[in-house]
Amino acid sequence: MFSITVRDHIMIAHSFRGDVFGPAQRLHGATFLVDATFRREQLDDDNIVVDIGLATQELGAVVSELNYRNLDNEPDFAGVNTSTEFLAKVIADRLAERIEKGGLGEGARGLAGLTVTLHESHVAWASYERAL
Repeated sequence: MFSITVRDHIMIAHSFRGDVFGPAQRLHGATFLVDATFRREQLDDDNIVVDIGLATQELGAVVSELNYRNLDNEPDFAGVNTSTEFLAKVIADRLAERIEKGGLGEGARGLAGLTVTLHESHVAWASYERAL
């Protein structure tokens, strides 16, 4: 399996419900490095997984929808604990929608899968992996 990864970042504010979250139940900020890894079994006709420039552009567009937002105030996340794991899935699903609509070009139609990883710090991160 071949893969390429592109990176961006987001800064958000949010709070959590539930004792398991301790002090994170209060409103707090988080900055995440966001990696999107695109996979395919065979390289395309240009011998690439996908156009890195387009992948970077589309990831940037997806994270810009979340950047500098208080997720507690976003209708899409009403009543949801916007954990790192949850946000990785949101970003992966939104990227998959863009791929389906042709945002990464026709060559991306051969992609097998996508993994989005949100790095909370240098010692902790969460990922969501999905088929395409």
